[in-house]
Amino acid sequence: MSAALVGTIAVIVLAMGFNYTNGFHDAANAIATSVSTRALTPRIALGVAAVGNLVGSFLGVKVAATVGKGVIAHATLPVVGAGLVGAITWNLVTWYFGIPSSSSQALIGGLVGAALAGGVTVLWAGIWEKIIKPMLVSPLVGFALGFLVMLAVYWIFRRGHPGKLNRGFRIAQTLSAAGMSIGHGMQDAAKTMGIVVLALVAGGYHGEHDKNIPLWVFFLTAAVLAAGTYSGGWRIIKTLGRKVIDLGPAQGFAAETAATTVLFVSAQYGLPISTTHTITSAIMGVGATKRLSAVRWGVAGNIIIAWVLTFPAAAAVAALSYFVYSRFA
Repeated sequence: MSAALVGTIAVIVLAMGFNYTNGFHDAANAIATSVSTRALTPRIALGVAAVGNLVGSFLGVKVAATVGKGVIAHATLPVVGAGLVGAITWNLVTWYFGIPSSSSQALIGGLVGAALAGGVTVLWAGIWEKIIKPMLVSPLVGFALGFLVMLAVYWIFRRGHPGKLNRGFRIAQTLSAAGMSIGHGMQDAAKTMGIVVLALVAGGYHGEHDKNIPLWVFFLTAAVLAAGTYSGGWRIIKTLGRKVIDLGPAQGFAAETAATTVLFVSAQYGLPISTTHTITSAIMGVGATKRLSAVRWGVAGNIIIAWVLTFPAAAAVAALSYFVYSRFA
């Protein structure tokens, strides 16, 4: 077995490790509101999320292309591997403390940090236009859309019976949670597929200008993400579902609907945004329709601090990982 093949397999295994942590780390994105409002039981919600991620992975080819070709140029296997180590480390740290940080941001940060340490060209213009700008704008859009959807729900159902409305919105949340899960697959599964293709190109097993992603990459990535999702992420589910605001079925439906819309639209343009940023900001927007004090801004502030730290922290760990590798390779 050649060294290139061994290295390629090792990086793909790391990519699947990141994919698995992404699954249990970001499972909360799709199901926290449904679980907290008791629209779905935890295990059923996780099953819905796993199936949705599987379906969504086949719809996110444009996002995969952006991650695979728009972050760094002429990647090497050690650089890709070190980038994944940085992303995995940050995912585990934030999961342990129950902080809903962005796996996507950690992945991009890890790749950039490893590339800088390894002397590989970083495509800053592409990162700014297709990654950083959408990641900055998407939470604002999520907040505004969550606010507007919740206002619309209040107005349309202003004369409805509360008990009947709650039952109806619990049923509706099954659909909105499924949509959120598909959107998560379109974004997060696609990002991992882009990394696998990047590793295949670096190892010489895929053409640099070949636009077709091997079919086995779809199935492997989706299956591992689904397994990670089904294993759950209860610490983060508790933070998103109960600590930011007190969600009812109508609020949960509005937040999921707003976030799903943002995820679907961005995926159609190949923009890799954070599902975590999007659903969290949508929940805040929904909460703000009651009154600004309904949102626990202290918890929200801690989440925002984690967002700010994610990119540099993952980049630093990735750079250190590359440095260690280069000394012992």
